[in-house]
Parts: sequence; C-alpha cells; structure tokens
Amino acid sequence: MNNYKIPVYRPSLGELEKKNVLECLDSTWISSKGKFITEFEKGFADYLGMDHAAAVCNGTVALHLALVALGIGSGDEVIVPTLTYIASVNAIAYTGATPVFVDSVAETWQISPADVKKKITSKTKAVIAVHLYGHPCEMDTLAAICKAHDLFLIEDCAEAIGSKYKNKYAGTFGDISTFSFFGNKTITTGEGGMVVTNDQTLYDRMVHFKGQGLAKHREYWHDVIGYNYRMTNICAAIGVAQLSRVEEIITRKREIAKAYQHAFNGSSVTFHAEAENAFHSYWMCSILVKNADERDELRDVLKKAGVETRPLFYPAHTMPMYSGKYERHIVAEDLGWRGINLPSFPELTSEEITYISNLILDFYKNRETV
Repeated sequence: MNNYKIPVYRPSLGELEKKNVLECLDSTWISSKGKFITEFEKGFADYLGMDHAAAVCNGTVALHLALVALGIGSGDEVIVPTLTYIASVNAIAYTGATPVFVDSVAETWQISPADVKKKITSKTKAVIAVHLYGHPCEMDTLAAICKAHDLFLIEDCAEAIGSKYKNKYAGTFGDISTFSFFGNKTITTGEGGMVVTNDQTLYDRMVHFKGQGLAKHREYWHDVIGYNYRMTNICAAIGVAQLSRVEEIITRKREIAKAYQHAFNGSSVTFHAEAENAFHSYWMCSILVKNADERDELRDVLKKAGVETRPLFYPAHTMPMYSGKYERHIVAEDLGWRGINLPSFPELTSEEITYISNLILDFYKNRETV
C-alpha cells in the first residue's frame, strides 16, 4: 500500500477517444472547423435539452463570452459567490464590471440566496450561480430573485455536468450557462468549454464574438472587437467520445462518494452530502475537518502515504487583487479553511477508497489517544 500514488483526479479516457482523434487527424480538419465540433455542440445541447450550445477553448473564456454576449461591462456589478474557483470572478473583471461577493449556505456550500438579495443595487446586472464541486445551487429561489429584480442569471456549471436540481439539469435554469472540459473535469476535451442558452439572439452573439467578430455575410470583414475562443476539432473529437460515457462516469463517481460517506459516518469528518431535491454529480468528493488547524497536518499525513489532496477553494474576497475592501463572509471562510478535496476519479478502486478513508480515520484516532 505504501507504494500507492493516488492523484486527486485523472482523466477517464477510452478507445473511442483514440478512434475519434485518429479520424480527425486523417481528415486533416484539426483546427476550428470539422464535423466533431458540430456533433459535440449538438450532442451537448441535446443532453441538456437546450436549444443552443457553442463550443469554446476553455471554461474561463466560456464565462467571459457569456458575460460579453449579455452586454456586461464597465459600471455594472455582477454578484458571485466568494467560495468559487477564481475564474468565476476573473471573467467579471475582464469585462470591466465589478464582482460583488456573497456568502455560502453552510449545509450545501452553495451561493446564499439570502445574501444575494442583500447585495443587489441599482448597478447589479447579473448573478452567477456556481454549482460548486458538483452540487446544484438553490435554483428556484435564485431564478425568482433575478426575475423580480430584472437581472440576468448565469450558471457556472464547470464542475456540474450531470448535476440536477429538482430533476432538472444544472445549466438549464439561467439565461446562459457555461461548462468546462479541462483535464480534471467530469468529462474532458483536454482544454475546452461550452456556452449554452435557449435564446437565439444570445447564441448568435456568442458565435459572433467567439470567432474574432467576423461579419456573417462579408468575407474577412470584422464589425466588432471579437475573440479567438473557438474549440478545435481534435478537442471536440475527444468531447464526442466523452459525452457518450457521461452517465457511466457520473454513476461511478456517485458510487465512490457513497463509499466515502459510509466510511466517515459517525466520525469527526463531515462529508459533502447531497441535499434534498439535489442530484450531486460529485465532481469532487470533499470533506471538512473538525478544526481548521488540523487540515494541513492531515494533508501532510496523506501526502506521505502517497495520497494527493487539494484544499477547498480559498474565498475570492481574501485574494490580494480582490481584497481592497474589507469583507467578511463567515460561512465561506469557515468552509475554505476546513475543506479538503479527496481523490475522486472514476477509476479509483474500492481498495484505494478504503486505504484513504482509513488513513483519515486513523489520524483522528491517534489524536484522541494523545
């Protein structure tokens, strides 16, 4: 067992991915044109039951493109949870708008609708609901808040493909939604992302902006300042294969989460559980240690035993570039200081889960006997 080197995540790739990539290479269509891009976009939209999907080169530009398509810019405010990966916040800053941070719900770790309501001003233009670690946000309440205040609702589903709220997929509640297919995500294209919407005008704007602002009916004529945010055909070839296995991958990740949860029942460890009306896709299997000062010590023990871990995301309002104004977000800070992401990839074996769980349980047993 001491020879184990268990990463937090590892892409789940198979023979179909290789076959599609070879077909793509043989076709010589390897850049931003080719059949796999259209196939991936259509397949992804159909999977979610949405009208439109636009493939892009990564999840961060997916967020930026969504904001640009909505016309978000200088002087606007966008509400975002502070407990999120930094891309959710940076994309707002790219547009010249101001990120406004809100706290989390302690039970689910997701954006707090109550705090969202408190932070709305005359400058607020949108709310970004980040489905953190694969658990869906409280979408009915957030949608109602946005409707009442005439705000755009953006869903950041980078970590939540296949997640559901009240049996409806994450990414189907907002005006526009974004996904990531980085190598650590539930399904991957290596690097890649997707923006989805049911709004034809928003879709047309997305396509326009992501392709260097190329005019529709005039060759090499650009009528807006656009971006090179297109996905390559090679990446889409991998995505098509991955999408065909998405339910299989999610089923296995939920089995892994159930095994961890069972192991930690009755212990000092709090596992990130699934709330009522939620379907958690468990992009990450995450725990909270009892006290913040134990986290680094436990991570060191796991590292020495060959187990890689990651801390939960540090709240964005504590980052130097976003900490100019003193803020307190008590729940997010508590989660951020106590949380650990455990190995969660689909090929993780039952033996490895037991090994990891026992290391954590033994850590607490040893502390109790000292």
